[in-house]
Amino acid sequence: MHITEILFWFLTALSLFSALMVVFSNNPVHSVLWLIVVFFAISGHYVLLNAQFLAIVNMIVYAGAIMVLFLFVIMLMNMNADQEPTKSKWMKMAGVISGGSLMLLLIAALKYNTATTGGEEAGIGLIQQLGKTLFNEYVVPFEISSVLFLSAMVGAVVLGKKEKNFVNSDTANQ
Repeated sequence: MHITEILFWFLTALSLFSALMVVFSNNPVHSVLWLIVVFFAISGHYVLLNAQFLAIVNMIVYAGAIMVLFLFVIMLMNMNADQEPTKSKWMKMAGVISGGSLMLLLIAALKYNTATTGGEEAGIGLIQQLGKTLFNEYVVPFEISSVLFLSAMVGAVVLGKKEKNFVNSDTANQ
């Protein structure tokens, strides 16, 4: 067994365990922290698939920005145990049935999967290949989008800036 296979199975077990802890954790803050572990494990899978750009974007966007937003929302909600709605046994059973059906579907899809990617030979997923494609074939749309983002930032600053209340000289003298 190669080190990549050991790392793959470790990341898989870590992501499955963390995903289960997200669902079964009683504290919502702990659920968000377990979800961050899931995102880091998924980023590890992206690195194993030779997609470093997706791994970095996943860590920055999801494990960073989105999870901070989730934590702020959960902390601002200030939920207590007595405010949490109770779930009936039928809802729990429906969740188990739908989750089991999804698991069977995924197992069947993995069993009959015969596709090979060949990403390592073609350099697919590498940041260098993405940069070459972006700055050679798509340079004009890239520059147009950068100007659009710059104008959006300037507009947000202008709209967010508070105006100073200038006192009229006529009302100040009265």
